[in-house]
Formats: sequence, structure tokens, C-alpha cells
Amino acid sequence: MDPLTIGVLAFLAMLILLVIGVPIGFAMGAAGFTGTAFIIGAEPAMRLLGRTAFETAVTESLSIIPLFVLMGIFASSSGLSRDLYRAFNTWLGHRPGGLALATIGGCGAFAAICGSSIATAATMSQVAMPEMRRYKYDDRLATGAIAAGGTIGILIPPSVILALYGILTETNIGDLFLAGIIPGIITVLGFMAAIAIITHIKPELGPRGERSTAAEKLLAFKDVWGMVALFTLVIGGIYLGIFTPTEAAGIGAIGAFLLALLRRRMTARLLASSLVETVKTTAMLFTILIGAIILNNLLVLSNLAAAMSGWVTGLVLPSVLVMAVILLLYILLGAVLDALAMVLLTVPIFFPIVLGLGFDPIWFGVMVVMVAELGLISPPIGMNVFIIKGMVDDVPLAKIYIGVLPFCIAQIILIALMFAFPGIITWLPTTAG
Repeated sequence: MDPLTIGVLAFLAMLILLVIGVPIGFAMGAAGFTGTAFIIGAEPAMRLLGRTAFETAVTESLSIIPLFVLMGIFASSSGLSRDLYRAFNTWLGHRPGGLALATIGGCGAFAAICGSSIATAATMSQVAMPEMRRYKYDDRLATGAIAAGGTIGILIPPSVILALYGILTETNIGDLFLAGIIPGIITVLGFMAAIAIITHIKPELGPRGERSTAAEKLLAFKDVWGMVALFTLVIGGIYLGIFTPTEAAGIGAIGAFLLALLRRRMTARLLASSLVETVKTTAMLFTILIGAIILNNLLVLSNLAAAMSGWVTGLVLPSVLVMAVILLLYILLGAVLDALAMVLLTVPIFFPIVLGLGFDPIWFGVMVVMVAELGLISPPIGMNVFIIKGMVDDVPLAKIYIGVLPFCIAQIILIALMFAFPGIITWLPTTAG
């Protein structure tokens, strides 16, 4: 059997494993190892497997992942999400849909030190949902805003998915982080615009809250100055070339720990639980990453990726149209796959095609994350929808899906905007020191 056929069969086997519920890391690793063993033999495949796992675990550049995970867990443990929501509520709560607007703003700000969509959605649901119910917000708007706001966690740096994309494709992680800032801000504004339109048409969905005084507005951010300083230090250091992304991650983790100490939220028990949670999350991410690298080895050995790249680039179609088809495939995949799984599964296949078409790898990385954001709230899966359902069990799943529809539309518009004007993504990295 020729290597290309083995590669195709192994890839199909991996999809079957995913369908029957095998975890994504093990499914990719098993399919990749088995296919590789058929091509180069069992013993060389075992040696390659061991070397891949070892080198991935000890690679210095990958230390960025546990450090940023730890930074986000420390920030979450210090209760910063509640203060962020309160600050935005002070400024926006008196507007129609103001509490939902504050939820989006709080999610965007919390994402700047968290880097996880699921953590952002779960944390903000605990803070924002009780307040919106107190003001009799419609459950569709309330849950939709929290689920959509949570997606911003994987776009605004530090983003674990952007870091993994950079590692897989050997793209500069610092440039990827910088590239995510402006699209992240635009996403926040886009979701806020969707809420403004909804509450303008049906004001009863999001009643106005209490109006704060000018003094209260000025004092609102006194509890979040640390987050602003931490984000400025980490991302500013990367932008100015003072820190490498890995050094910035370490500084960010230490800064988040000190911030929790200053806020008198850090205890010995909380420190221990934060470290354990970081180990668990990092182990999960590394398992998936090792599986993806093993599968990528098979794609190279079988020439499957090269064959697909050659076939696509050989089509008599404009490169822009081919790119649009690739992004459409991502949207469809995002409806049935977890964001992290989708990125690690598809990037090794599509990245050579994108380079062959002449597109910027940094632009493509941010576009992939934006499409993954859409997948997080798109039926029939929508991971963030299920997170919110778990946090607010009395709201029917169908009602949450209805609530996220306006935000899905807004996200599609934003993706089209970034596609038409790629400079929005690529400008900031070009100005970095």
C-alpha cells in the first residue's frame, strides 16, 4: 500500500475515533502512530513517538503555555472578573441592555489576562447572570451575551490557541499576540453593537439599570488598575521588544500572583489548588499538542498534506476564492469540533496551502481563531453554549441558542471585515520594536 493511501486511511480512522468519543489528543496520536508504523515500520515509529513526546515536553518555547495558564488561573482566583464587570456596569449599566454591554466589556478585559474562552464564559456567568436576572433581563439576551463574550478569551492576548498555532507553524508568537489586539477590540465593539440593535428594537429584553454619578464612574476602575498595569506590562514588553513571549508569560504569572496577594485573595489552599489546576490544564493541552505533532509527522511522511496543497493551489481559481472556501470549511468544522481540536487538527493540513497561495501566516492565524470563536457559539455543538447551560441549568438549551444567534451574525460580519481588510490584523505587528 502506498504512503498516500495509508495517510488517507489513517486520517479517516482518526475521524471515526473522534465520532465514537475518543479524546482528540489520543485519537490524533493513535492514527498518526499507526499510519507512521505502516510506512516506516513499528520500531522506527516507536522511536519517533518517544522522541516527539520527550522533545515536546522539554522544549523551552512551550513553557509559555503553563505560564499563561497559571496567569489566568491566578487572575480568576483573585476575583478580578467581578471587579471588571462592576466597573463596566458603572459606566454602561444605565443604557438599554447596559448589563449585557458590561458583560461583553468585562469578558474582553478579563480575556486580556485569561486566554481561555471556557474560563472566561464560566467565570463571567457566575458574576453577570445573577445581576441581569435581578433587573429582569430576558434569558436569551443574558445567556447569549455571556456565551458570546466568552469567545473573546481566545483572541485577545494572551491566547493559548494563538500560542499553539505559532508553535505548530513556527510563526512568531509575539507577532500573533499583537495581531489579535485590534480584532479583539473590534469584536468587543461588534458584540456591543449587536446588543444595542437588539435592545433598540425590543427594549424590554434588556431594561436600563441605575445611572451612576460622575464620581462613581471615576472610582469604578480603582479595583482594576492592577489588571490594566499587568496587561500593559506583558503586551507592552512584547511590543517594545523588551521581553520574549515566554519571558512575558513568566512576568505575567508572577504579576497575577502578586496582584492576588495585594487584593488579599491568595491563601495557601488557593495557591495549591491553582497550581494543581495549572498542571491538569497543561497536561491536557500537551497531550493534544503531542497527538497533533504525531499526526503531522504522518501527513509529511505520507505526502498527504503536500498532495492536498498541490491540488488546491493547482485549481484554476483566484486565491481569494480558495481562501474563502477554506474559511467556510472552518466555519462548518467549528459547528461540530471544539475550537482547540479544530485548530490543531486542521492547521497542519491547511497551513501549507495558505502559504502556497501567498497569504500572511499571521493574518491566517488570527482568522482561524475568529472562525473558532464562531464555532464556540454555533449549533449543534457550541462549547460555550454548553458551558452556560451547565452554569444556568434552568434555561433551556434552545433558548440559549436563540440568544447567541445575533452574535453569530455579528461574528460573521466581523470575519468578512477582516477578510476584506487584512491590514486590520497585520498592521500592529509591523510597528513592533
